[in-house]
Amino acid sequence: MSEGLKTITYPVKDLARAKALFGALLGVEPYADETYYVGFRAPGQPEVGLDPNGHAKGLTGPVPYWYVGDIRAILADLVGAGAEVVQDVQDVGGGTLIASVKDADGNAVGLVQEAP
Repeated sequence: MSEGLKTITYPVKDLARAKALFGALLGVEPYADETYYVGFRAPGQPEVGLDPNGHAKGLTGPVPYWYVGDIRAILADLVGAGAEVVQDVQDVGGGTLIASVKDADGNAVGLVQEAP
């Protein structure tokens, strides 16, 4: 079961320009500012992430990340419902797990399981 949509990640080619654009849009500085990911947290909004490697991973648009309690079970359910795995479960640090799939129309759906 999903805990809700909490993050939207955009694949970007020019990280500096994207960072300036989303900083202006959200009115906040990034809380994470790395070469591989820039993240913004604005009050009342889902986290906005910028992924400079997203296009190389085959992403063509934003990826909504749904937070779930059991990422492997939900991933299996989504595959059973016809989704195709784009990124299998991966630990991105501190025990936080992510994965992504695409639906029959090619829409990306991301999953996150926060560290216990």
